Amino acid sequence: MVDRRAIKSQGEIEAAVCDVIARFQQEYMGRGPRDIHTHLIDNKLFVHLQGVLTAAEQRLIAPHTNGNGRGAELLKQLRSHLVLTGRPLLEKLVHDVTGMQPVSVHHDISTATGEEVLVFTLSAVPSVRDRRRK
Repeated sequence: MVDRRAIKSQGEIEAAVCDVIARFQQEYMGRGPRDIHTHLIDNKLFVHLQGVLTAAEQRLIAPHTNGNGRGAELLKQLRSHLVLTGRPLLEKLVHDVTGMQPVSVHHDISTATGEEVLVFTLSAVPSVRDRRRK
């Protein structure tokens, strides 16, 4: 028999994903987000982070720096590479929270706004507790 208390609500899953992704950002990328939101829709997990750029990254993409506008391109490449190398850890963190294995991870960062998005496609829809039951 399944212990219903062990199954998290959708909000609890989303909050826990925010916590682990923020911690990942802090420890792995060197800076945590200013704000983070997660939305679980079916087997898709959308994570939206704001305020993720470090001071050095902000200087790299500043319009007045030399480099012929390559700073933004370099930053996007670096962040994509870091997410790729950290993917096994990200997948483990998401699996530990949702109980489902991520089958794909998508990432992008806006150098204009300092926003970052992660989208995880999970192997199945996580079991969630009905909102009306406590």
